[in-house]
Amino acid sequence: MKVVAVIPTYNERDNIGRLIEQVLAQNEELEVLVVDDNSPDGTGTLVAQLASLNPRVRVLHRPGKMGLGSAYRDGFKVALDQGADFIVEMDADFSHDPAVLPRFLEKMGDYDLLIGSRYLNGISVVNWPLRRLMLSYFANVYTRLVTGLRIQDCTSGFKCFRRRVIESIELDRIRSDGYSFQIEMNYRCVEMGFRVGEIPIIFIDRHSGSSKMSKRIVREAVVMVWKLKLGTILKRISRAGSGHGS
Repeated sequence: MKVVAVIPTYNERDNIGRLIEQVLAQNEELEVLVVDDNSPDGTGTLVAQLASLNPRVRVLHRPGKMGLGSAYRDGFKVALDQGADFIVEMDADFSHDPAVLPRFLEKMGDYDLLIGSRYLNGISVVNWPLRRLMLSYFANVYTRLVTGLRIQDCTSGFKCFRRRVIESIELDRIRSDGYSFQIEMNYRCVEMGFRVGEIPIIFIDRHSGSSKMSKRIVREAVVMVWKLKLGTILKRISRAGSGHGS
């Protein structure tokens, strides 16, 4: 079994070395693929040095900041080419605890997508300002109401996919970024009938670096959920029309 953790980075030099070390320590089948967007602080260079010393570490260098969704799409494709059986998404800043990874792998026998949820048992978030917490929590409520998803944490970026899920989803058609990317991937998985589950995690705010949250990312998520819902309605109408015509 080959498990590849895809970790997008932009100016994460202070974190990435320790994070890679802790991820690899969890399981000898785990590998790390860092997708670096030409970080000015030399994150990509540092990871390249680590990769030259350890075959379980790889880095995908990109020319500049191209968005989180784009980083995951590119990383997923490389992970598939590497022969990954499972692909993990996680942040580079220790807000996602590497010690949770063995629990993901234990549970993946029952699921095609497993999500690390901040809202499964109440609210498990540490060090967030109240405004940011409310934004995230109610974004999930809003997403569930509009899309009908039965996922408590639709915007979590800590998750594990079975290979066949990524192979089945047309990644080039997933154009969203940030929160929206997480929502859209979850929605497509449910839409295609894959088994989706959640496990509780404790989310701890950034150790160092700066948040990548922006108003544009929030606006995109607000619009995206309606696009997903409308797309489903149009598909149903189209199927009903073809059935009637025959």
